[in-house]
Amino acid sequence: MIAENLKSINERIANALAKSGRPADGARLLAVSKTFPAEVVKEAYDVGQLCFGENRVQELSEKAPKLPSDITWHLIGHLQQNKVRQALQHAAWIHSVDSSDLFARINRIAAELNVAPRILLEVNVSGEESKFGLKPDDVEKTVADNLGGPASCVGLMTVAPALASEAELHTIFEGLRNLRDKIQSNLKTSLPELSMGMSGDFEIAIAEGATIVRIGSAIFGHR
Repeated sequence: MIAENLKSINERIANALAKSGRPADGARLLAVSKTFPAEVVKEAYDVGQLCFGENRVQELSEKAPKLPSDITWHLIGHLQQNKVRQALQHAAWIHSVDSSDLFARINRIAAELNVAPRILLEVNVSGEESKFGLKPDDVEKTVADNLGGPASCVGLMTVAPALASEAELHTIFEGLRNLRDKIQSNLKTSLPELSMGMSGDFEIAIAEGATIVRIGSAIFGHR
């Protein structure tokens, strides 16, 4: 089932890119493997999936050593400052940086560990009180304050509300893209990545410029 699901999702990604007039390599799949055991991740790996996302640092630390070393791990869940060192042992990407202080700590520890993680700033585009993330107005300063360290900001991430309408999803994802474009222009820096879209809305996210779609249940089933 996992192999079939991955094939179906990749076909849908390709179709969404073509429909939007974007290049065939314009968006890639991040398989969200949180709560699933290492042997399930290995099934996806064995049919060619190399990028996986985990929510919790502890789970990532337990799972990664059991799996092939050429897997690229992305931490997509909220990161506490006291878990940064542990996270950087395995995560090459962190999608959930939501403060300048957290970014600065990642930079300090990355320098100590001689690693160069890719950072995505989490933006609360929808303004939901229950969600983590920077306010849109605070993102540019956070990027500017953390240029030049080993942890490089490569883009932005957002999570859309679970019950958002199609029109609302377009507005949220377009909003993240427009914010990214404005910051790139103002700071003269490149932010190529937009991590947005999950199992229920990734095709809309691709239409609005997503470069990474985070898909779990449509691949692995419901937890």
